[in-house]
Amino acid sequence: MKYFTTTGKASNRASDCVIVGVYNRGKLSAGASDIDTASKGYIQNLIKSGDISSTPGRVTLLNKVPGVKAKRIALAGLGKDGSLDAIGFKKAVAASVKSLLNSKTKEIFNTLTLEPVKNCDPYHLARHSIETVSDTLYRFNQMKSGRKKASMPLSTVTHSINKRSDAANSKRGTKHGDAIAKGVALAKDLGNLPANVCTPNYLAETAKKMAASNTRLTTSILNEAEMENLNMGALLSVTAGATEPGKMIIMQYKGAGSDKPIVLVGKGVTFDTGGISLKPGARMDEMKFDMCGAASVIGVMSAIISIKLDINLTVIVPAVENMPAGNATRPGDIVKSMSGQTIEVLNTDAEGRMILCDALTYARRLKPATIIDVATLTGACVVALGNHRCAIYSNNDDLQDEIFSAAKRSEDLGWPMPMGEQYAAQLKSNFADMANIGGSTAGSVTAACFLGKFTDGMKWAHLDIAGVAWKTGEQKGSTGRPVSLLSEFILSRAGALS
Repeated sequence: MKYFTTTGKASNRASDCVIVGVYNRGKLSAGASDIDTASKGYIQNLIKSGDISSTPGRVTLLNKVPGVKAKRIALAGLGKDGSLDAIGFKKAVAASVKSLLNSKTKEIFNTLTLEPVKNCDPYHLARHSIETVSDTLYRFNQMKSGRKKASMPLSTVTHSINKRSDAANSKRGTKHGDAIAKGVALAKDLGNLPANVCTPNYLAETAKKMAASNTRLTTSILNEAEMENLNMGALLSVTAGATEPGKMIIMQYKGAGSDKPIVLVGKGVTFDTGGISLKPGARMDEMKFDMCGAASVIGVMSAIISIKLDINLTVIVPAVENMPAGNATRPGDIVKSMSGQTIEVLNTDAEGRMILCDALTYARRLKPATIIDVATLTGACVVALGNHRCAIYSNNDDLQDEIFSAAKRSEDLGWPMPMGEQYAAQLKSNFADMANIGGSTAGSVTAACFLGKFTDGMKWAHLDIAGVAWKTGEQKGSTGRPVSLLSEFILSRAGALS
């Protein structure tokens, strides 16, 4: 894909399609106003006749507008004047691209980047545009036989800018957006692959291939024998019933000398039956998505190495299957974690925290500046926040605020959640140092408190992405979240946003 910026008028651009907008009461966006002037009121006449909708998400496709060089004009509804935010902007871009999917459009000229969008600068407008275009065009059809339906052959996206001094920020937003979009697509691909393909070993091979093509990145893989030597009893208790061996994947990107690394830990349960605490059969197929935390942190690594960011980043993925078998861990079993703490396993379906706690303990060896784990951890998180925001937990208020701010800027939304001894007390066990579940209330919070018992002395945050990692129903598939949020956080840490 090629990307350009311009201060030129939309009416003079011989593009396959120019994206413009209309607000309520017929007010035109800057690009639409230019098109309307060049066409001697063509758009306003359509508005007066009731043929144009300003409703967000609606698009009217105009062909061969007189006085305009572009083949098509995508006129997107923008809603109330003065209310356009990043969500509305992305909605308009997505709807415009969707209206072109059955066309042979090779170039899009997006003039919506001229509009005043709340809390968005030229950098984020360009980035939102590229990420949205990529998300709209994404298709997963690699497992289908026969002829695969191709999307439109888009090869060029041009963004309008108000003044030449905006060009550098817009171009940087485009570059970052392209890298993040590719990281999101990788995360989606890994999540959408079936569990008989995307196994722990498949994730490990993916990580090794990434390192083979980048000199700043090294990848090492721990097998089960090596994890046993490290006393990772919590992790190994999850993979005990599986015939597919578990792996611990460590990806280290060095872009900033001896600086302490940011460490991302992603839950990589490539299929979760629940183990002996077997899940219900309905929608169990969606448990292939239980490795979306792993997919997202691998996707972030892809974005960061593409940008060639001057920062040190380590990604750790504990990758396992959780299967029932004669040698599987049973409810009531007690295991010892790498930290030395013992855990009473009251529910084998609370397995994500079991593999993450050993990965967090292992991360101590790296002396991280910050550590963030990412996991499809609890159904309770979905009850609390639905499918719109991930839950943000942390033992450090400043870190929690930093992640929350990155979520707002990237529009990959999250919400700060509480922790505390009153919740951690629910994890008490009569027989071990702690239980792996805390009862029927505040399940997402107690899961975070469990992980917090392994992060003393570290600046740590936990993202529960159970509600946002994939969609169900007709749109079933991985979302690639929170690649954009985490990339924004890391870019900010590296001082690369300005």
